Amino acid sequence: MPLNPDAVKIIRANLELLKEGGRPKVVSIGYLTQEQHKAINALRDKEGKPRLESPEILFMGRHMYASRSDDGYTIDDIIAMIESALCNESEAVPHAKMTGMINYKHRTDAYGNKVQDLAVLELYARRPKAELFSVIPKGDTKPKERPK
Repeated sequence: MPLNPDAVKIIRANLELLKEGGRPKVVSIGYLTQEQHKAINALRDKEGKPRLESPEILFMGRHMYASRSDDGYTIDDIIAMIESALCNESEAVPHAKMTGMINYKHRTDAYGNKVQDLAVLELYARRPKAELFSVIPKGDTKPKERPK
């Protein structure tokens, strides 16, 4: 299982600290499955980029909290996105500017949208480990854009 049993508690603590203007620490929240790790390295090999040595996933949350809260999402929303994007069924996806994990299974979010959650992984800053940099709910209508 990609997320550790206490990952949600740790993620929530970091996000709450960010909400209060604090400075969270980088923490371990889980591990990619063997298949996910292997798939990411196959993508990296194909792109001529360094391999991801460790399957461990780190988290601080600064960028993620800023971007998703600016979109109108709550901490609970962000945690739901993370849990979905980093589930066992998520698959590695390449992009010119990032490496990610997407859950192709649609999730109904708290606003009635059918979304596919994409985790954006930062693979250079904390080498040899991946950092969960952001999550994106593909197919959403942002809460602050909805009619009141």
